[in-house]
Amino acid sequence: MVNKRLGFGEIKDALRIYRFILPYKWQFIWGLVCLVISTSVVAILPAGFRQLVDGANSKTMSTEMLRQLGFMLGGVLLVQAFFSYFRIYLFEIVSQKAMSDIRATLYEKIITLPISFYENNRVGDLTSRITSDISQLQESLSTNLAMFVRQLVLPVVCIPFLFTISVKLTCLMLITLPLMILSAVILGRFIRKLSRRSQDALAVANTIVEETFHSGDVVKAYTNEAYEKKRYTNSIANVVDISLYAAKFRAGFVSFIIIAMMGSLVLIVWYGLYLVSLPEGSGGYISMGQLIEFIFFTAFIGGSLAGLSESYAVIQKTVGASERINEILGEESEVKIEDMDLYEPVLGAVSFENVGFSYPTRKDMTVLNGLSFSAKEGEKIALVGPSGSGKSTIIKLISGFYKPDSGTIYIDGKPLNEYNITALRKNIGVVPQDTILFGGTIRDNIAYGKTGATENEIRDAARKANALQFIDSFPEGLDTLVGERGVKLSGGQKQRIAIARAILRDPKILILDEATTALDSESEKLVKDALNELMKGRTSFIIAHRLSTIREADTIMVISKGKIVEQGNHTELSALNDGVYSKLLKLQYELE
Repeated sequence: MVNKRLGFGEIKDALRIYRFILPYKWQFIWGLVCLVISTSVVAILPAGFRQLVDGANSKTMSTEMLRQLGFMLGGVLLVQAFFSYFRIYLFEIVSQKAMSDIRATLYEKIITLPISFYENNRVGDLTSRITSDISQLQESLSTNLAMFVRQLVLPVVCIPFLFTISVKLTCLMLITLPLMILSAVILGRFIRKLSRRSQDALAVANTIVEETFHSGDVVKAYTNEAYEKKRYTNSIANVVDISLYAAKFRAGFVSFIIIAMMGSLVLIVWYGLYLVSLPEGSGGYISMGQLIEFIFFTAFIGGSLAGLSESYAVIQKTVGASERINEILGEESEVKIEDMDLYEPVLGAVSFENVGFSYPTRKDMTVLNGLSFSAKEGEKIALVGPSGSGKSTIIKLISGFYKPDSGTIYIDGKPLNEYNITALRKNIGVVPQDTILFGGTIRDNIAYGKTGATENEIRDAARKANALQFIDSFPEGLDTLVGERGVKLSGGQKQRIAIARAILRDPKILILDEATTALDSESEKLVKDALNELMKGRTSFIIAHRLSTIREADTIMVISKGKIVEQGNHTELSALNDGVYSKLLKLQYELE
């Protein structure tokens, strides 16, 4: 971790996150006004105590004067309480609403980023940024900011009063001030570095939690509960070590401030009593009431300075959290939320012209190497080949998840990069091999293909996908909860819901990635019939390892090492005795 110097420019860049306060600037301004008033009013209290002590010593204070002074002090407390109440409430309004806006903006940014972003960032780290980092900002805005301002305002308000009491005592008190401020700045930079390391380590721990919770069945199947516990425990121990290491410096510095302030207070009391003992009217003389007033002011200033170091450390953590959020907000979005209603109809013709591609995270490995083919509107194209040959990559490029490194992809003769990607994807329906369901109801998951679909449309799509029968067998029907990632459903049931989702979308380009893998023989036949009906009039790309499912494809492309090595229909390719397709076909027959 690089230890960057916390200069003005860095603070300015990091705190750009607080631009989200602007819509609530008046609540924020009035909150600051209430904060300054409630803090400034405190300065009246020491003067009241001075009058009490001096009046008692001189025995000149009457009962009426004592009553008036008591009312005055009580009024001061009421004024402070009044403005403190509104300060807390107004800051809470600003912090809650501003942080809500940040969360919404950050979430929008994350879900509009390209697939490559998710490859380079782990879920636990992203979750940490949208939860703990924003919570740090909220705590800073609602609580720590008020403390920091109070700690700055009190010395500014109190120090001028000190000079009116005793210049000598004030100068003595101020001797330690530069040393404490310099120490706060130096240690604050180091604490900021450690705080950033602590946040990063916590994000790693959160990632482990995310992974194990999402893959609980795998953990249990391999009896790795103890291993995962140890992995998480070690990660948390690292967080604790970093945090405690930082705490040593924070605690040491706070202790230094306390010692310095208490030492200063003892020195001030000693010297102040000396000035009280001087003859009245002589140079430097102060009354006992003035000494009490001075001690009160000194305590206010000392408490502020002691807390200022801790507040400065919190600011370091806030800057670190802001930087992490700004890193994401500074990423370039792939799509825009305001474009979600755009739609550009296509006929479905797809062609690749000398396309080359390597994944951004593996630039040293070429996946597609000068790939060229054409699929006419309504054709059924099957992609066959060993794992890693580039079949799924072709599908991802058609969907616009990645851009080719070389060559051009055309949709209806128009380069894909000239389309609005959101408008284009509305013409594409996908049934993936690894079915992903959301933790709502069956109805929600099917309607995900067409938000706002009617009951009849949802049921019709479920019927065509051969899913309606098992859906109606549940007591809640379409309102049955599927559990997180669909854990309450069988693999075949999840697959059929995913197929129903694609049917409801009614796309012009259909992508089937092993869409019948998880189905039993009977369900597979019914679903295949439904898919054959669905594929009519649509350009369909079918990835299949079971070659029996692609016999009726118009064109079968055999992919190997990013190139098309054979192309034709089932009859043509199976007739090639030494062909790759015919060998794969014979091998599957032998295995079956």
